[in-house]
Amino acid sequence: MPPPGVCLNIIEARYKKDGFGKFTKPQKFLGQDYEQLKQYCLTRGVSFIDETFLPDRRSIGQEILRHGILSPSELACVEWRRPAEIVRFPVLVLDGVSRFDFGQGKLGNCWFLASIGALTFQKSIFAEVAPLEQRFDENYCGIFHFRFWRFGQWEDVVIDDKLPTINGRLIFVHSKNQNEFWPALLEKAYAKVCGSYSDMIAGTPSEAMMDFTGGVHINIELSQPSPSLWGLICRAGKSNTLMGCGTPPRTSGNEILPNGLVAGHAYTVTGIKEMMSRGKIVYLVRLWNPWGKGEWKGDWSDRSPLWQTVSPEDREMCLSVADDGEFWMTFEDFCKFYADIDICGLSPDFFNESDSSQWTTSVYEGRWVAGTTAGGCLNYRGIKSHCKCVETLNTYSINGDKNIMVSLMQKPEKRNRHLAQNLHIGFFIFEYKTQRGKFTEEFFKSQAPVAQTKTYLNAREVMEFFMLKHGEYLIVPSTFNPNETASFILTIHAKSETNYDEQRREFFHKHSDKYEEVDAEQLQRLLNENILKGDLKSGGFSIDACRSMVALMDVSCCGEIFFRTDVSRTGTLSLRELRNAFLVSGRVSDDMLNLMALRYGASSGHMTLESFISLILRFDCMNSK
Repeated sequence: MPPPGVCLNIIEARYKKDGFGKFTKPQKFLGQDYEQLKQYCLTRGVSFIDETFLPDRRSIGQEILRHGILSPSELACVEWRRPAEIVRFPVLVLDGVSRFDFGQGKLGNCWFLASIGALTFQKSIFAEVAPLEQRFDENYCGIFHFRFWRFGQWEDVVIDDKLPTINGRLIFVHSKNQNEFWPALLEKAYAKVCGSYSDMIAGTPSEAMMDFTGGVHINIELSQPSPSLWGLICRAGKSNTLMGCGTPPRTSGNEILPNGLVAGHAYTVTGIKEMMSRGKIVYLVRLWNPWGKGEWKGDWSDRSPLWQTVSPEDREMCLSVADDGEFWMTFEDFCKFYADIDICGLSPDFFNESDSSQWTTSVYEGRWVAGTTAGGCLNYRGIKSHCKCVETLNTYSINGDKNIMVSLMQKPEKRNRHLAQNLHIGFFIFEYKTQRGKFTEEFFKSQAPVAQTKTYLNAREVMEFFMLKHGEYLIVPSTFNPNETASFILTIHAKSETNYDEQRREFFHKHSDKYEEVDAEQLQRLLNENILKGDLKSGGFSIDACRSMVALMDVSCCGEIFFRTDVSRTGTLSLRELRNAFLVSGRVSDDMLNLMALRYGASSGHMTLESFISLILRFDCMNSK
């Protein structure tokens, strides 16, 4: 019998060879080949006109009128002009790219522009999204192209350079230098992907940041920040990440608050800094308003007297008094006045507090189909569906960190962004031992999930961090309601161990003397404090045991054997695990094994690491006689 609930129907595990989020061999959006189209225009001496995104009202979109962005009379006055018809000497990029190059136009797409502001900090990523070899030169023929990651694959998007203007001025995003056109052309390419300019109204920075990187995205609510959040943001700031955030909305829309912030508005995180002020460390966050003006007025704002309490070097490095939309504020105020922060990177490496772990990424594509595989959440256990996706997760607990991140993204059925109707989505995770293939209804009735999303969200993507012990797990993505059809992408980032021998050598080298030796007292301290970490189940390693180990040297690698055979991850060995350990270190009879367990084991029958090492040392002594 097939299992109930929402599961995966026909899912192909498709681990991308080049890694998730790499810019390789993009698909041709709407089948348009940039090089072929450009060569066609150059050969015939004509300027390109994009038949798939014509310079007319349909490309602007009717939502422009409904939202009151343009009046009917203004819309009637729109003229589509090429850059050379707007200025005499247009260029794509002038003196590099910067967040200060542009300001928001009439379109309510601050979320997109905040993402562009973050993108300008990552030059290598920017050059892939907006190929910089494009020029207004002798090979110019009015055609440009940009690249975006869209729901599992990279798309190369071709556009013509006709831009909407009124009275010769750009309506939407505009450059501070009127000769520079990369912001307007990038916005047009993204508008084409979304369906129209008006389809870009309202959104979150994470959407565009994902489309710029195809990488790893996390969203963190700031109402109750964890103690580790500052460290995470600092690591993200030093990595190839894009960071954006947003203020809580108000009923009156983009209301400018007395403190200078804009309600319901997207901002870019552009800097992180720790500095000394009055003998104490202050934690500061730098933010940028994509309007290109309008700033915070509180502590550490541009004209705050607090800047006189830091060193001249820090003041010179950080302070810029200008109404350019950028300002500093304390991390405490940041968490108080902003709702959340989005961090998006090419890889999950910025999660790591050290370099002792690595991440592996797996990507799956699937589809919920009404009547067969769209069973709904666990509330609908009676609804039948098929489940054919089993993901084996080789996870390890490292430094107590969460070791797996699961992301579920739903793919829209319609091209126009404002017509896409997101379903409430989530997922749950079951642990299993030996089951393969189909999971029966009895399995789901008898097993409780070991992890799941906190809530089902009406969002493009939901993601969660978990700590899972080493084992095998079934991940079941789900819509909340049954019988809803949609496609999705399931991405799993799992933390794995680095090479064990390398870790062991680095640890020993760190704690040994210049001759790479330790004495008995040093060994006792290292074992009890660093290996057992204070968990001294049987009193820890005695000084006599450590003297014996130093004298004999642990040539049997019994510590490594212990951890490899402790498959239950309890920090002790059961009688069965002890037998497996001796299969590695040397065979003994069952009677001898029982005697060893009685002599060195606890009353529960389990054996600790320190007792196991003492046993192996005694065993080696017996065999050497």
